[in-house]
Amino acid sequence: MLLTAVLIPAPEGGFTALNPETGSTSQGETVEEAVANLREATELYLEEFPLKSTGQPLVTTFQVAVNA
Repeated sequence: MLLTAVLIPAPEGGFTALNPETGSTSQGETVEEAVANLREATELYLEEFPLKSTGQPLVTTFQVAVNA
């Protein structure tokens, strides 16, 4: 099953990782560690709460105006 990982740099170092399809989160010191930990957390979540595949995820970005 192909899922999405969103990685956000943590202020104290490392990364917070989020899977938006399940809401599972994890963290790690490196991108690789954060994704591996997220994979494990998401697999455990899916054992209890199966998720039907809804197709390939699409991720994009957008800009907003910021008043200085």
